[in-house]
Amino acid sequence: MGNTLMDEFIQKAGVLIEAIPYIHAFRHKVFVIKYGGSILEDAAIRKNVLEDIVFLSYVGIRTILVHGGGPHITNRLKETGREAVFHEGIRVTDEHTLKIVSEELGKLNKQIVDEIKALKGDVTGLKGQENIIHVEKKKASKDLGFVGTITSVEHKVIDEHLKQGNITVIAPMGISVEKQPHNVNADEVASAIATSMKAEKFVLLTNVQGVLRDLNDPDSFFSTLTVAEVGQLMKDNIIQKGMIPKVNSCLEALQGGVKKAHIIDARLRHALLLEIFTDKGIGTQIL
Repeated sequence: MGNTLMDEFIQKAGVLIEAIPYIHAFRHKVFVIKYGGSILEDAAIRKNVLEDIVFLSYVGIRTILVHGGGPHITNRLKETGREAVFHEGIRVTDEHTLKIVSEELGKLNKQIVDEIKALKGDVTGLKGQENIIHVEKKKASKDLGFVGTITSVEHKVIDEHLKQGNITVIAPMGISVEKQPHNVNADEVASAIATSMKAEKFVLLTNVQGVLRDLNDPDSFFSTLTVAEVGQLMKDNIIQKGMIPKVNSCLEALQGGVKKAHIIDARLRHALLLEIFTDKGIGTQIL
């Protein structure tokens, strides 16, 4: 056996050893991972992400995956001859749209559950009919239709599945006191679940490297930020556009008692494992 090959094997063992303190620290802790948008559509990225999630579950981390489904829903609407309408970044959801939202999220939820099973993971899918997310109608400067703001989360139900060792995959649908289903922003759902479950970590998987000082310079990357620093970066317009809601959901989770939030680029292979089990990490962590 050549030296280089031997060195490679030794290096692999080193990586496993480096992970031990983290595995020890996070056993039985709750991680909430939000995964959606265009990176959910890419089969190769999805397989990597789900492999990482199965690994987390194998080392005893209680893992909740909240998925979006925006692009799927928009495509389905187009097929039925309807344009997707957004107001202040939120999908306006009339009765026709709500039906499609519910169907598409249900299909996606089943697909993710089936793919986790194929990777030998233990998993439960919660599609919204279980009434775990309680909502009231979201107020905005325009009527958004059946869009909910979260009032509470049935965390005991989620906990039952986690205690059985199941990765719990949750679709962002809520129910009002009138028993009316509502569409809910997936970042908000993930953040509310993380808070109600007193999660150790809140992780947003995205298709960007994390928070950058200059979007055109990959070296201007922030690996760690405090809540105060994030506030300043927002004031200075360095955090902008699509990063604003992501960062806001991290801040909400932290203010709700979650220990750490991470924004990670899911396009990097095994980004989730690298961020959580290595000393350096590869995403932006917010403390």
